[in-house]
Amino acid sequence: MVSNLWLGVASIIIGYFGKRVINLVQKRKCAGKTPATYYFVGYGNIINVFLPRIPWIFAGHNVEFEAKHKPFAKAGQDIMATFSFVGPQPISIRVADPVAIKHITTSRARFPKPVAAYRLLNVYGENIISTEGDKWKMFRKISAPAFSDRNNRLVWDETVRIVSELFSDVWGDKDSVSVDHAVDVTLPIALLVIGTAGFGKRVSWKEDALAPQGFTHTFKGALHMVSNHTRIKLLVPNWVYRFSKRLDRIRCAFDELELYMKEMIEERIKSEKVERHDLLSALVDSNISEDGGQVMTEDELMGNIFIFLLAGHETTAHTLAFTFALLALYQDEQDRLFIDIQSILADDELPTYSQMPLLTRCMAVFNETLRLFPPVPGIPKFSAEDTILATTDSEGNTVNVPIEKGSACTLAVAAMHYNPKYWKDPHAFNPDRFLDPNWPRDAFLPFSSGARACLGRKFFETEGIAILTMIVSKYKISIKDDPKFAGETFEQKKKRVLQTKYSITLTPVHIPLVFTKRG
Repeated sequence: MVSNLWLGVASIIIGYFGKRVINLVQKRKCAGKTPATYYFVGYGNIINVFLPRIPWIFAGHNVEFEAKHKPFAKAGQDIMATFSFVGPQPISIRVADPVAIKHITTSRARFPKPVAAYRLLNVYGENIISTEGDKWKMFRKISAPAFSDRNNRLVWDETVRIVSELFSDVWGDKDSVSVDHAVDVTLPIALLVIGTAGFGKRVSWKEDALAPQGFTHTFKGALHMVSNHTRIKLLVPNWVYRFSKRLDRIRCAFDELELYMKEMIEERIKSEKVERHDLLSALVDSNISEDGGQVMTEDELMGNIFIFLLAGHETTAHTLAFTFALLALYQDEQDRLFIDIQSILADDELPTYSQMPLLTRCMAVFNETLRLFPPVPGIPKFSAEDTILATTDSEGNTVNVPIEKGSACTLAVAAMHYNPKYWKDPHAFNPDRFLDPNWPRDAFLPFSSGARACLGRKFFETEGIAILTMIVSKYKISIKDDPKFAGETFEQKKKRVLQTKYSITLTPVHIPLVFTKRG
């Protein structure tokens, strides 16, 4: 009896692996002569979230960024395949060719988003990231007006106020401020900005109010807890939370932020028409249908504002952390930026929104950081039909790559950003490349492109430029000394400080900084 059971189990396992082998052979045949890499556990498998890259075994959680353009250079062309034995997709077509990527992003029906991979983001409701088709069109139509010039002006003004309060209320009269990790500064700033410009609820550094009756957390506290623990909420099943006090506090914060959002939505709907420019108010206003009803449900409204919170808060904070690290490593570039800011701002003058177009070197520094550290190194798509993508090989010959219906397609953003064909000395930090009017715009994709390009790009840029301008104008940034690394070379220091990991977006591991007040 036992032997029969084991025989049955063995037959099932052999049958499963046999089908996978046959499937892989068929997929390899369909891909023709397309250069490929191979993994036992490939792209899209949840196991990779927790594991480093091991050649031939695991693709790893940060493979797109760590590999950059190397696999494509080895393949001799900018479209290649990755085959895996275990995973939701046995084949993933990776694309680092700007022309082919433009074709994909402008052909939404042929290359839609794999929405099933984004269902975890439906924490409060469906949203613009996790949907496709008519529902996505509806979300975009309602959301787009929220990202207006008036909202951008609010973002700028509130960012300047928040950083000014950091200087006066937190850093005070200190000549220098040390932080163990750059995100200890950038995350709180981004949190306070999204509180005001996202929710219309002004919060400050020193807010220490008691939570309202019936709440455990203040709005700021709930927002802080949610923004810092979204990964846990996305990955840990709900039934696990009751077994841990820490997890239960996280669950409580998510529940209470939902209550806060419901109260704010209800207040906006019922209140008299008052001119507000925060995202939540703009979404509520544009959600009113012609007959006076609501187009989106309350859950969908909350789902979208949560996505804007998550994307805007984390992306800004991490990109700024990388920016500060690069400026601290490359002091000559920091000096050039400071001189440029000085030429625009008078002594002790706060930067204004109208001056943003003048801060071209700030924007160049920011763009160069985004090129080197794209928030999403690989953007997933899939092919809805059999098709062909064209690229050129290293000798300039046209190569047609067959794409089978249902194949996963990854826009290899990091690979394109590090491609020497478009970026001279691509591993170098060189903001000047973005001051050249002819810089290769099609080879720069930190916010995706086409119809699904990031709606919040201007919000993100406005906040980032305001923070960068304020801090560099008042403080010199340097890497915090550590006796453990006294003998390291510049390249060793650079490698240590610029370590990354990948979770929801590309994340700095540990950037210790010192901010020294300028004389």
